[in-house]
Amino acid sequence: MAKDAVYAKDGTIDYLGNPAKKRKTGTWTACYFILGHEFCERFTYYGMSTNLVLYFKHQLHQHSATASKNVADWGGTCYITPLIGALVADAYLGRYLTILYLSVVYVIGMALLTLSASVPGLKPTCYGKDNCHASHGQSAVCFLSLYLIALAAGGIKPCISSFGADQFDDADEVEKQHKSSFFNWFFLSINTGGLIAASLMVWIQDNVSWGWGFGIPALAMAVSGVSFFSGTRLYRNQKPGGSPITRICQVIVASIRKYDVEVPNDESLLYETKDKVSAIQGSRKLDHSNGLRFFDKSAVPGNSDNVKDSVNPWRLCTVTQVEELKSVIRLLPIWVTGIIFATVFGQMSNYFVLQGETMDTNVGNLKFQIPPASVYIFNNLGVIFWVPVYDRIIVPIARKFTGHKNGLTQLQRIGTGLFISIFSMLYASTLETVRLGMVKRHKIYELKEVPMSIFWQVPPYFIIGCAEVFTFIGQLEFFYEEAPDAMRSLCSAFSLLTIGLGQCLSSLLVTIVIKVTTRNGSAGWLPHNLNYGHLDWFFGLLTVLSVLNFVVFLVVSKFYTYKRLVGTLS
Repeated sequence: MAKDAVYAKDGTIDYLGNPAKKRKTGTWTACYFILGHEFCERFTYYGMSTNLVLYFKHQLHQHSATASKNVADWGGTCYITPLIGALVADAYLGRYLTILYLSVVYVIGMALLTLSASVPGLKPTCYGKDNCHASHGQSAVCFLSLYLIALAAGGIKPCISSFGADQFDDADEVEKQHKSSFFNWFFLSINTGGLIAASLMVWIQDNVSWGWGFGIPALAMAVSGVSFFSGTRLYRNQKPGGSPITRICQVIVASIRKYDVEVPNDESLLYETKDKVSAIQGSRKLDHSNGLRFFDKSAVPGNSDNVKDSVNPWRLCTVTQVEELKSVIRLLPIWVTGIIFATVFGQMSNYFVLQGETMDTNVGNLKFQIPPASVYIFNNLGVIFWVPVYDRIIVPIARKFTGHKNGLTQLQRIGTGLFISIFSMLYASTLETVRLGMVKRHKIYELKEVPMSIFWQVPPYFIIGCAEVFTFIGQLEFFYEEAPDAMRSLCSAFSLLTIGLGQCLSSLLVTIVIKVTTRNGSAGWLPHNLNYGHLDWFFGLLTVLSVLNFVVFLVVSKFYTYKRLVGTLS
């Protein structure tokens, strides 16, 4: 059997550091362990976070706006810390060890959070179910554990999706097609875990105790780490290629140093290693592109550059290194358009929950009340419904019309989700207008639950679930495929960072709206008692921002150029 048929051509290695054998490593066999890890980790995350705004409000005794802001800030941190995990993985440890070590940190954080909600002295003092007060020390322990979780969960996220995609050889057309499906099923595992968490754990938190409500997810996280470690022998691992930030800085510095150098029209005169593979470990060569020519100056050999011997990377960079920077810059406009979508997505664990708390939570004539945060399950059901529909029905049909192997291009898929998300905010705004109209007509401002079923909230959750299948999965695949080989964790972190910035933008919008609308003693749009406010106008603001964001996306995607690879790592 030829060597090429035995080993993966993308430069991956096995757990012993040897070239990865195609028959013994990778593909779906390895991915089952990765998907198992993701299922348990997302069960943990959503089981702990879905109801967090009510934990802050009722257990830590925070004002609704403060609780909402704290959830948004913490959620934003969970999607900013991926930069830390990505840099560590790409530069030093590799994705496997980064995931493994941070899983341990995750378990520690969850254990501490469980203790803070169950151990006397650490848990808030309560005078009834929803009349609790936390001391500064008790709040500090709670937030310390939450931000440990934010560090671990964030650090794992950009690595786990990229690590799963690494199990399929880019140079093998059959395996490459499976990679596109992997992102769909990876996202399905996220939402299956979230579905069980939002239905089971929220009920336990509301009806049993917060100690059990946090303790069960902590146990699930321990199982998650064991699941991941169990597949060690099967994994294909990309070698860390050194600090991507350093390489980017080298290109910038070298370009500035050579600001007066003329870039030749003949691209063959630009500096590149003569070897078949790139000088950057774990990376294939990238073809030269014509845009952003200023940075090409760093690849123009000068009289003082010793090309034959050792090259000073702060004065002369390879074409591949320059193209790494160009790739990141080209991704930025697409990246920015994901922030508004993430702000809309964040409302499901924020003002959607607070809105649901003001509605009738009874299930028909049964003596059962659905926790407001549990309506989130309809988002998970939306994703679970649309993933197989997209993968098995939409893709084959779209392929006949577009001729594209994946049915839609990644940018078309992202744009479709952005368009769909507009209708979720439009519906939510309309629903709140109807709810407030009922409050005003019957003058029931102080009534805890308006006689309007919480199940009227189902459509926006389901619509956002559909939008996620298009936009979030499209982003995962887009940032992975368009990233240079040695920067894939970092670029995956960029896609996740939009969610973090979306949460931060949500927090900022809440702060601005409260400050502007409470002037002259007014209750404002977002008072503690939403019956006196205008949450419908806040959702309307997000609708307008979503429309503007979609228009911007159409413009920037039209001018995007996809990267071009040269050669393999074999």
